[in-house]
Amino acid sequence: MKLLLQDSYDALYRDFRWDIPARFNIGDVICDAWAAREPDRVCLQHFDPGGRHSSLTYGELKDRSDSLANALLALGIKRGDRVALLLPQSFETVVAHAAIYKMGGIALPLALLFGAEALEYRLTVSGAHAIVTNSFGLERLAPVRDGLPGLAHVISIDGAKGDVLGFADLVAAHPSRLTVADTGPDDPALMIFTSGTTGPPKGALHGHRVLAGHIPGMQFAHEGFPQPGDRLWTPADWAWAGGLLNALLPSLMLGVPVMSSPAQKFDPHMAFRIMAEMDIRNAFIPPTALRLLKSVENPRSIYDLKLRTIGSAGEALGRETYEWAHATLGVSVNDFYGQTECNFVLSSSAAFGVSKPGAIGKPVPGHKVAIVDSKGRVLPAGEAGQIAIQRPDPVMFLGYWQDEKATEAKFAGDWLLTGDLGKQDAEGFISFVGRDDDVITSSGYRIGPSEIEDCLGGHPAVQMAAAVGKPDPVRTEIVKAYVVLIPGHEPSLALAENIRDWVKTRLSMHEYPREVEFVDALPLTTSGKVIRRQLRERASMEVEAGELEAGELEAGFTGQPAT
Repeated sequence: MKLLLQDSYDALYRDFRWDIPARFNIGDVICDAWAAREPDRVCLQHFDPGGRHSSLTYGELKDRSDSLANALLALGIKRGDRVALLLPQSFETVVAHAAIYKMGGIALPLALLFGAEALEYRLTVSGAHAIVTNSFGLERLAPVRDGLPGLAHVISIDGAKGDVLGFADLVAAHPSRLTVADTGPDDPALMIFTSGTTGPPKGALHGHRVLAGHIPGMQFAHEGFPQPGDRLWTPADWAWAGGLLNALLPSLMLGVPVMSSPAQKFDPHMAFRIMAEMDIRNAFIPPTALRLLKSVENPRSIYDLKLRTIGSAGEALGRETYEWAHATLGVSVNDFYGQTECNFVLSSSAAFGVSKPGAIGKPVPGHKVAIVDSKGRVLPAGEAGQIAIQRPDPVMFLGYWQDEKATEAKFAGDWLLTGDLGKQDAEGFISFVGRDDDVITSSGYRIGPSEIEDCLGGHPAVQMAAAVGKPDPVRTEIVKAYVVLIPGHEPSLALAENIRDWVKTRLSMHEYPREVEFVDALPLTTSGKVIRRQLRERASMEVEAGELEAGELEAGFTGQPAT
């Protein structure tokens, strides 16, 4: 069912019905189906900083993925086997994804930023049989390779070396004709590990249906997507559920060209250059990246932007960032929400009249979302509780890999509990409060960090900020803020006091940070989420070690910048 711009949200939500075919394969719908109709249609483009941009058609994608799928089968990879992908945004990444799905395997995307231990953990837990990577990934893999006896094959897109197989060699050596595996919506297709913000990462296993489940969200957040001329880009790693399922795969299924760009530390000017030079109309930009874009003054006077829509997810967007983007970029950022286990279930959409600063949005058509208590009872409007999604739902995971106990604990009856706190107002808008374990308890108040962080982000000197609870013998906890400053601003006692007063006068006396620590960077997951757990542990260690002097505690400034 296509979401039409002339329809009202209420009518769309009321009338929506899922219609997923009994035979459904992700590789088929992102590749073969289009290749059969329009083989010369461009599906991928790659931005080259030197101007040597390239493109790939659906027909080429089909041929290359068929050949790679045949190569994997010849290597003994069977249906249901896990094949890891440790790659940057590239044509080869998409070829590998399509090949794995079409031969019935399970794709295991991994971020290139992972260190050796993180890779070893995920490859061991998943029981991956093969990995496709590049020379950088090979270096990351080398220290733990001998400890992974189940990893039978290593394939590099940068060519063969020793026992490492060459990607292009495999493609060239095998035929470009393949019978796609006969898969249904519930057959396993994809395993994405959770970000590990609150504990050890778990492998969330998804069926082929997960892609179909993301289409209404894409059409809603990107306002009638696709429209003529639409072209999408995201700086998000395609190994993250956001980059993969909120951008790459749905766009390919809908016939929208996707732009890839070289792996690099996020650079605001380069991001604007990519969007302008490549005529990007649709962007998925996580809140962290949006906040970094604020460092470029008057970007539309420098870059010829043609943006039609911006979607954002991964952490709280916040009123300040929403209003900056609307005023500076001329586009309403459509915030949306989901988890690795159940993604893209809430969204804003300015074109459909669902947009409210400070709120995520409303349930995407096809998904039933509510605020519930720990027993799964729906709470009244205005009362804080867990954001929950009712099963069955096509974007909902099949379960955690080989962990039935953790899977069962994720549910209260038919409600999947996200562990995220939210509120629903009388209009039906849902706002994010924070992770259940991120809530700060101070002097009897329960304080969500998101509102504080949003307020901090509006300060003219603040680029990014995180708020956590620090143990306190009198108040149980006090609010402590870790702040990254915009270049050109220097840490000082006066600035710390100014930042504290900024929050105190805008929120409330019990929410302002009693301590402000300036840091060079915040700990982030590969998807750009702040790992508050690490900051809480750091704050607790300060108390245990007695590192802060009384004068600093009273001033609320811990002195030197830290990483």
